[in-house]
Parts: sequence; structure tokens; C-alpha cells
Amino acid sequence: MLMVKARIPQRADYSPVLPVVIPDLSEVKAFACHLHASGTHWQGEIFGWQAEYTPESRKKPSGSKMRFTPADFWIGESGIWFYSLMWEHGKNKDPVEFLDDRGIVKKQ
Repeated sequence: MLMVKARIPQRADYSPVLPVVIPDLSEVKAFACHLHASGTHWQGEIFGWQAEYTPESRKKPSGSKMRFTPADFWIGESGIWFYSLMWEHGKNKDPVEFLDDRGIVKKQ
């Protein structure tokens, strides 16, 4: 795991910088792929962060050209540190990864 400092969104002219623990992305991805292999919805806390996995659904997302709702996994808090995987090309293809670490100030 990587210990870093994160900037918390500013409130009333105050923007605290706090230490947070960032998990190794290979461990997070391995956990997400394990969930994906089981195909079962999961929600909880892992590596100290809230996370959720939703399996693929045959239901077409409203307002989308996609023919199915892809499986997805997310962990973290948007604006601080957030990582997601989406199997948008199908459940047997590699997922698309997204990392939002704009709140990270300094890596140690």
C-alpha cells in the first residue's frame, strides 16, 4: 500500500490535507476480477475504502446505444481517490480502467 496525503474539497475557505492509504492497484484489480468471475453483486469496504461490484445485465441502459449494461467495479471517493473498472466490451473482454487521483497532493 502507498501512504499519501489527500486534499479534501474546500469548505468555508478551509481545505485540510490528510494522510490516506492508497491500495496497490494490482491488488484492487485482482479483487475486482475475482468478484467479476463470481458474477455476484457485492458492496462493502475493502482496503479501507467503500466499493461495489455490479455484474453485467442484459437490460439495455436507457438513452444508450449499448445493448447491455456492463459489469462494473468502483472503489474510493471521487475527487480524492477513485478507481473503477467497467467491462464495457463484454464480460469476457478486458475491462476499461479509470483512475481519479486529482485529490492526491504528495506521494511519499
